[in-house]
Amino acid sequence: MPEGPSILLMKESLQKFVGEKVVESQGNAKFDKEILENNVLKEIRTFGKQTYLIFSKVAVRIHLLMFGSYSVDEQTKPDKNLRLSLVFKKGAIYFYSCSVKLVDSEFLSKIDWEADVMSDQWNPEKAKQKLLANPKMMACDALMNQDIFSGVGNIIKNEVLFRIGVQPESLLGNLPSEKLEDLITEARNYSFDFLKWKRDFVLKKHWLVHTKSVCPKCGEKLVKKQTGLGKRRSFYCINDQKLY
Repeated sequence: MPEGPSILLMKESLQKFVGEKVVESQGNAKFDKEILENNVLKEIRTFGKQTYLIFSKVAVRIHLLMFGSYSVDEQTKPDKNLRLSLVFKKGAIYFYSCSVKLVDSEFLSKIDWEADVMSDQWNPEKAKQKLLANPKMMACDALMNQDIFSGVGNIIKNEVLFRIGVQPESLLGNLPSEKLEDLITEARNYSFDFLKWKRDFVLKKHWLVHTKSVCPKCGEKLVKKQTGLGKRRSFYCINDQKLY
């Protein structure tokens, strides 16, 4: 599943269509695609792992889920995978194997944009209050909680927890105050590092523990385990990451 930084890169690649009118719309998304035709794409906004294509009276929410993808100017996958295509005078956007839904302005107004770790509106104090309100929540679940850290995915989770020296199954209520602050700070910091490395095509070269087998600090074998309520893969070192 693409994480927040990858979604920002997608937004950058689609930005050339802002201000352009949709000439034709097709795909197997379950709504009347004609509603988008002859409408101008006014803005593209992202919220964590979601992308919103905003028109005058309606918006399209795109969530790539686990296996979704997109292409620009050329359809690269068969029609059966095509959820939505938007054709403009000077190009087109194609979305495949993803969730595509229509939403209205009221829906957009209810989004907590301050929860997006990569947004200029990011509010670390609000994130802290949400963490303090869930003392029995595991650190791994907290980082993957899109209401707290929108945009954080499994790669960021594993790398952040290694950076701050915390095991994924640590309970938030047991974390010292400085570790809680580190969790919040590094969730954002690593997300922007991820963006830079992804843009330079060197992201995997910078992974310290994600999908790795040996700790880069002590050389001991890393633990690979499904953790938290979501049972997502965690990679961590029992020597260099403390269980709180």
